[in-house]
Amino acid sequence: MASFLTRVAPRTIPSLVSSVRSTLPLLRRALATATDDQPHLRLGSIAPNFHAKTTQGDIDFHSWIGDRWAILFSHPADFTPVCTTELGAFAKMKGEFDKRGVKLIGLSANDLNSHGRWISDINETQNSDLQFPIIADADRKIAYTYDMVDAQDVTNKDDKGIAFTIRSVFVIDPQKKIRLTMMYPASTGRNTAEVLRVVDSLQTGDSKGVTTPIDWMPGDDVIVPPTVKTEDARKKFGEVREVKREFSETMFERSQDTKNVYTAYLRYTNVGK
Repeated sequence: MASFLTRVAPRTIPSLVSSVRSTLPLLRRALATATDDQPHLRLGSIAPNFHAKTTQGDIDFHSWIGDRWAILFSHPADFTPVCTTELGAFAKMKGEFDKRGVKLIGLSANDLNSHGRWISDINETQNSDLQFPIIADADRKIAYTYDMVDAQDVTNKDDKGIAFTIRSVFVIDPQKKIRLTMMYPASTGRNTAEVLRVVDSLQTGDSKGVTTPIDWMPGDDVIVPPTVKTEDARKKFGEVREVKREFSETMFERSQDTKNVYTAYLRYTNVGK
């Protein structure tokens, strides 16, 4: 046995060392992005609640949302140029979100003192009047809970070695369910008009029972869901345009009339703004 180890060890030890070295970056990445209590955030899941200090006082997140919609969006750090332009743009559009019953709340990886000075800069440089709260998340506790970190850039850390956040957007409904998420790298600014558009789409879908096509805007035609029969859709919406029909094996088995073996799957109607 000893002679066997002597012969094998010189060959196996280098390969073992090489294997360990190759896994170290993956291990460091896992340690940088995982937390023990990090939930799986899927569309339809309940947004994790938290308590936090904000520029408008301490909040319990779920209580702060109340019976409104909410948009939680994160920023890598205070006094960064892209974030400054984004917050100024959201501040200017706050009135539009208010009309839709949507509350805005930002998050940045700095303390309240820093946030206060930064808001002054935002208002000055972007000609805005920022009136929604910004969460102080210097320890990244909330950012990690919501997985607002970048696994591809774990070197993007502050002087304490904590990873900065990316540009995440969470649209949350009054039942505290996550309805939509967007994630941007730190280098790419968001589109506030698109955030408003998806809120319109979600609220229209909820209230009218429809879906929205590519590039939809309020007032455009919407799509009748496949679960709704055309005759029922016409009773509910009025005019319904059938654009495309497909062969239905189920209808073929049930009917001897060849005219009834095709069902419409692409149908449009209009529900107004």
